[in-house]
Amino acid sequence: MSGTAPERFSINQMTVKQLGMPELADACLESGVRGLGLWRESVRSYGLDATAKLVRDAGLSVTTLCRGGFFTAADPEERARALDDNRRAVDEAATLGTDTLVLVSGGLPAGSKDLRAARERIADALGELGPYAFERGVRLAVEPLHPMYASDRCVVSTLAQALDLAERFPAQQVGVTVDTYHLWWDDTAPEQIARAGAGGRIHAFQLADWTTPLPEGVLNGRAQIGDGVIDMREWRGYVEAAGYAGPIEVELFNEALWARDGREVLAETVARFTEHVA
Repeated sequence: MSGTAPERFSINQMTVKQLGMPELADACLESGVRGLGLWRESVRSYGLDATAKLVRDAGLSVTTLCRGGFFTAADPEERARALDDNRRAVDEAATLGTDTLVLVSGGLPAGSKDLRAARERIADALGELGPYAFERGVRLAVEPLHPMYASDRCVVSTLAQALDLAERFPAQQVGVTVDTYHLWWDDTAPEQIARAGAGGRIHAFQLADWTTPLPEGVLNGRAQIGDGVIDMREWRGYVEAAGYAGPIEVELFNEALWARDGREVLAETVARFTEHVA
């Protein structure tokens, strides 16, 4: 092992998606990284059982699986398909050995302008999935996304909204994901983090920086730590004051990073984390 990453550091697979699964495991070992957040598409591509064996043999801990969710469809058949897919996601998380499935809840259905109804359908889905996940040792982590994603990806835009949903259910079933990229702008976020911590509902903590102008399409605008306007150490302080002591996962969607050598990006990310977070 040529590097030593901070103990709680975790790399989300999307940050270095140019690395195939075996290359990613090797790069983690080279950099001293012990935590790894995985994405379902990549896991399916490599094979669920093969991925579970690979990370286990490498001594890696799967910190989260992304993603479940997309619960907001009004059509009953579409909703049933979404629930079936989320049950599969729970089963995949259990096989991979992670206790956290991150949920991107879904945007407005085509032709709809009813945010409240969409959020109620999320609550209905959580009520069905929560017990199923709990029986398999998996927690659901509702992730609020920046409001610019509300129409097409996630009608849950603030931590307060996420907690209003999660608190309808036991904390061991449903909690939240705190992601700096999506929440940094919200001056109520610190008090909501304290609220989440008091209820034992911070199930995941993810980092990405914010720079402007955002790239076209905005989805791939998550900047490398230290390149933007977010005080990462301050955010770490918020979650730790709220009692969170789990993995800190860096999740970057960034075309410029993906165009580079993945091992170099991973080493750089560890260095940036050490400088700006640890």
